[in-house]
Amino acid sequence: MNLRIIGCSHRTASVKVREQLAFSPNQVPEALSQLQTRYPGTEAVLLSTCNRMELYIATDEQDHSPSHHDVVEFIAQFHGLNAIDVFEELYERTGEQAIRHLFNVAASLDSMVVGEAQILSQVKKAYELARQGNHAGTFMHTAFQRAIKVARRITSETAIHEKHVSIPSVAVADFARQIFERFDDKCVLVAGAGEMAEETLIYLKAEGANDVRILNRSLERAEALAESHGGRALPWEQLLQELAHADLVVSATSASEPIVNRESLAHVQQHRSDRPIFILDLAVPRNFAPDAGNLPGVYLYSIDDLKDVCESNRKQREAELPKAHRIIEDEAQDFLADLHHRSTGPTIRRLRNLTSELKQAEVERLFNKLDDLSDRQREEIERAFDRVVNKILHPPLESLRAEASKDTHHGLLDALKRLFKLQ
Repeated sequence: MNLRIIGCSHRTASVKVREQLAFSPNQVPEALSQLQTRYPGTEAVLLSTCNRMELYIATDEQDHSPSHHDVVEFIAQFHGLNAIDVFEELYERTGEQAIRHLFNVAASLDSMVVGEAQILSQVKKAYELARQGNHAGTFMHTAFQRAIKVARRITSETAIHEKHVSIPSVAVADFARQIFERFDDKCVLVAGAGEMAEETLIYLKAEGANDVRILNRSLERAEALAESHGGRALPWEQLLQELAHADLVVSATSASEPIVNRESLAHVQQHRSDRPIFILDLAVPRNFAPDAGNLPGVYLYSIDDLKDVCESNRKQREAELPKAHRIIEDEAQDFLADLHHRSTGPTIRRLRNLTSELKQAEVERLFNKLDDLSDRQREEIERAFDRVVNKILHPPLESLRAEASKDTHHGLLDALKRLFKLQ
């Protein structure tokens, strides 16, 4: 089985390029259908996220597999692009390299944030879409199920997934959870509608927050964020009024001066009946005056507070990387050995059946000429023939086993088929 991956990621291509090559969820089934129509007998899985686009292709025979150029041409045509313009943006992984790449992707070791949890669910979804459309066959099933197993092993046997390393994830998991046990009964106020505010909102929604109010100087941008992730867009002028109701505040505006000073927040606190307020000030410069954090019932954290935790967590994850890479190497070798066994098994069985039939025919011919042989003599002659056959087969079969984890075993396999006419 020949596996090829053609794609791009945050490591190799700019966001502008990734946007051009990305496939929407609605486009994925259509793209897989078109690919299979163009290249019958091809198994395919298409993984497309904000940080990567990868097309996984597998075929039984090398001669029937679409080439690197073929796949780039297909991707470019689907998006109405010129293949020449995007060829250098798309990398290729084949064979053993492709298997390791898939395992690294599923285990989040190739992610922008190593250890992030979203990629595994995205890999599962990509495989499931391909399976539902009959685009993923036995090989893709085996490869992706093994990739999922690898990711789970790394999760359970290392601490890579235990520490959050992005500012928004640390803000919610390591700080907000120090104050609140649950978020579904909390009023969340988001000031700003940029990337930092949006990512933090995504984490909060995942934790169960449902009463979310979004303010931005541009009401239109606040409305767009509210529509995308759930929430209610409000006019910027209601900031202090909404602070009086909020339990948790996420502030990430681009203001050059604090939008809330100590005096303003002290006035707000008078209307809160001593309820605590948790403020994540993720802006640079800061949106909340630093001395506002000294007020009773105010828990104010700046981006610097979170960065220290992020850096500490990142170092702890890096210490776990060698262990994760060893797991991937062990699993890759095991998978490739199993794949070799699957691909060579039928040929080896045919070869053994052929030699067994030839041996038996010659033994019977000899016995017919030597009719005065004893049973013991007959057994010794059969054993001698078996030893000769096994000694003849031993070198080529050992060579195949030695190449179990390498792509080169296909050449040996083809040679055996031709030499012994096993096609």
